[in-house]
Amino acid sequence: MVEELVVLLVIFVLAMFVGFEVITKVPPTLHTPLMSGSNAISGITIIGALVIAGRGDTTVTSILGLLAVIFAMINVVGGFMVTDRMLQMFKRRPEENE
Repeated sequence: MVEELVVLLVIFVLAMFVGFEVITKVPPTLHTPLMSGSNAISGITIIGALVIAGRGDTTVTSILGLLAVIFAMINVVGGFMVTDRMLQMFKRRPEENE
């Protein structure tokens, strides 16, 4: 059990480093469109986290599943807020002179 947890923790830390490196290489002009695409990925993460948290095998998996749900929901809501703000920039404003 402990060895399996250590392996999973190492994979998680390596994934964090790879994700950080990938994100820092993206130019700022692409961040907003990529945020829209990441909402779909976060939706998949939410489903997986709900499955893990709902199984309730151990307290640790339930807590980690709950944390995954919380962080993925923050990502989804933030992504939709950024996307909505981006789309508002492209709407025409009504003319005040009319």
